[in-house]
Amino acid sequence: MSTAMSYQPKADEIKALREATQAPMMDCRKALVEAEGDIERAKTLLIERGAAQAQKKAERAANEGTVASYIHAGGKIGVLVEVNSETDFVARNPRFGELARDIAMHVAAMSPMYLDRESVPAELVAAARDEFRANVPAGKPPEVIEKIVEGKLNKWYEEKCLLDQPFVKDDSLTVGDLVSAAVGSLGENIRVRRFAKFALGEG
Repeated sequence: MSTAMSYQPKADEIKALREATQAPMMDCRKALVEAEGDIERAKTLLIERGAAQAQKKAERAANEGTVASYIHAGGKIGVLVEVNSETDFVARNPRFGELARDIAMHVAAMSPMYLDRESVPAELVAAARDEFRANVPAGKPPEVIEKIVEGKLNKWYEEKCLLDQPFVKDDSLTVGDLVSAAVGSLGENIRVRRFAKFALGEG
């Protein structure tokens, strides 16, 4: 019998992984067995499985859900975020509500400008790409230049786009990873539709 199959996770390891990913207990246990107790590897396995499930369910209509709010700084910052699910049953699940509130809190803290990469105007992406290319040191081969530009552009997306941003409560996950994990946990297509941040006195 392999070492991986003989590893038996402890209850506190399963609990810690569940709290980090919101995945079901049995999925957490299975991931820990496969990862031989390596929490980070188990987390990666759960994220990958959640992303795979999210991809399969992405075309399914998600017209139910909730609008969550988060108020910060003594009422001076407020966020509204709409998160959609396929059914009202999942929309009423406490885990779904927690996801929506976590995303609203993240928006308050990190101030993303766009929902995802597809939401960024093409002219802004082109301008950013041109700027990054212009700042590459002279003499680099074209393929190296493109790799540098793409790397900088990915970092730029992480700063601007909600789903690309590292989650404020656990920067080993992006907000997109968080949503994918919820898809894996709750078994439905879940998507963030829109958000708005309000700061007192700002136009």
